[in-house]
Amino acid sequence: MTAVHAAVRAQGVVKRFGATVALDGVHLSVQPGESHALVGRNGAGKSTLVGVLTGLHKPDAGTVTFDGEPAPAFGDVPAWRSKVACVYQRSMVVPDLTVAENLFLNRFEDGDGGRWIRWPRLRERARDLLAEYGVEVDPAARAKDLSVEQRQFVEIARALSFGARLIILDEPTAQLDAAGITRLFTKLRGLQEQGVGFLFISHHLQEVYELCRTVTVYRDARHILTAPVAGLPKEDLVEAMTGEAAAGPTSWHAVAGSARAREGAATGDGPLLAVEGLALEGEFDPIDLAVRPGEVVGLAGATASGNTALGETLAGLRKPTAGRIAVRGRDVRPGSVPHALDAGIGYVPEDRHRQGLVPNRSVAENATLTVTDQLGPYGTVLPSRIREFAQSMIRSLDIKTHGPGQPVSGLSGGNQQKVVIARALAREPAALVAIRPTAGVDVKSKDSLLGVVRQVADEGRAAVIVSDELDDLRVCDRVLALFHGRVIATFDSGWTDRELVAAMEGIEGAQE
Repeated sequence: MTAVHAAVRAQGVVKRFGATVALDGVHLSVQPGESHALVGRNGAGKSTLVGVLTGLHKPDAGTVTFDGEPAPAFGDVPAWRSKVACVYQRSMVVPDLTVAENLFLNRFEDGDGGRWIRWPRLRERARDLLAEYGVEVDPAARAKDLSVEQRQFVEIARALSFGARLIILDEPTAQLDAAGITRLFTKLRGLQEQGVGFLFISHHLQEVYELCRTVTVYRDARHILTAPVAGLPKEDLVEAMTGEAAAGPTSWHAVAGSARAREGAATGDGPLLAVEGLALEGEFDPIDLAVRPGEVVGLAGATASGNTALGETLAGLRKPTAGRIAVRGRDVRPGSVPHALDAGIGYVPEDRHRQGLVPNRSVAENATLTVTDQLGPYGTVLPSRIREFAQSMIRSLDIKTHGPGQPVSGLSGGNQQKVVIARALAREPAALVAIRPTAGVDVKSKDSLLGVVRQVADEGRAAVIVSDELDDLRVCDRVLALFHGRVIATFDSGWTDRELVAAMEGIEGAQE
């Protein structure tokens, strides 16, 4: 009797990046025809393991086998392609090429016996390949004209054409609507019947229960649990992810927030930031939100929850399809960053390198980008005013720098982020909107940055933190959890990790 080997088996895998242990002796096994979920909070080690399983990272210890055979040599790309492929949430197809060209990119001449591309033959081969896996897509169509799910099917078909029998799906439903998710899952089940194994990585635990047979949980770079999905209560899965046991019945509204926020509510102060029926088609459903003086409100959600799109809409980067935004009772022109600034909304973007900083400019220049109209008479900008203004921001935010003239690129990540916050606060906004404000900084810097946001509220202003990082959200007086574009739970301060994670992951029962 022929032994059946795992499609992939990882044992005792260790991976370090400098002093950081990204994987600490983890293991994983996916069987042929199995859909196996890998879940865990940010920093659990999921992405690093994907890198190891696809040949992008060389493990420092441990073994990886495919169908019982050792993994290919590090750097042997064709050999890795014949074993495994990863379909990421951001499509890797070339948008301006046709489906046929994407399927056979860099191997157009395979089987044609020559160096010239025979286009009719290429399209015929593409049609046969798509039909083999039941993918109904026109080989002559441009990839950019396909739907998200069609692009995913093309990527899966391309991977299988190399001989891979293991497909890693990294947040595959992030950009799909409910109907698209249903069609994707139907297709995946059909491929499982052909013996294809899937490693399914998702923040949406409800989908894990719908699709997968087995689930593995990583936490803090370690293996915590592997169990059949069918017999695993959802609360036990969340406990494995967070390390927190359920403490009696879930309470969605816990203790009150800061003294300033309580005082504002008691005196009947109107909201500084008010949102009514705000919606963005394809991103989030109509949402109402009121943030009072002294209050920090969190918008929590995983990938494709709509929280980032909501934060960007508040800041004017996206134009809503419905609803209104008001600051101090004054309507903000939708989809206008300058009008949002003038109305009193400060903004800290998610990616400080691409959206927040001009790297070759000084700390002073970066910190004063939004107030150049205040730094000299008659539209001029006086260098002395820039230095003076920047120096005051350096002192108030405790930015570690050699001085206002130092290039911002020479600062640490935490201090760079403080410069971004300084720029957002330069116009003394009524409301600060910060998207993942502590991304990519160390623990000490996180505490300092969140302290700045808390201080903004304690001075009588309003703040909104958009994040999926639990530490970012602990500073909030109130947290709204979004899932697939809807607010499904609201927490006052005092929530537990288990409660908030369950809501962010779309666990049934997490209702307002």
